[in-house]
Amino acid sequence: MDLAAIALEPANIAIAIIAMNFAAFAAFGLDKALAEQKLRRISEATLLQLAFFGGIAGAYAGRALFRHKTRKQPFSNQLHGIAVLQLCVGTFLLIVLW
Repeated sequence: MDLAAIALEPANIAIAIIAMNFAAFAAFGLDKALAEQKLRRISEATLLQLAFFGGIAGAYAGRALFRHKTRKQPFSNQLHGIAVLQLCVGTFLLIVLW
């Protein structure tokens, strides 16, 4: 069995998604704490990348729990766009692989 086949096993994919959601959630909490202390922040691009690469649920959970980035319209629109894109890709893959 080659390394690519091992990496794409369902358990490994699930672990990667869980880790990315945790990272996104933690990043929103950390960025909120940094904002409150007026320290250097995590960039919006980094927060969006964490959501894009599998951490969308963690991003939404962190956003809601920490009440962070909820009124920034361009950021919210981009986050919603990522969620819609992932939903479309997931639906497509489900149909094709079923």
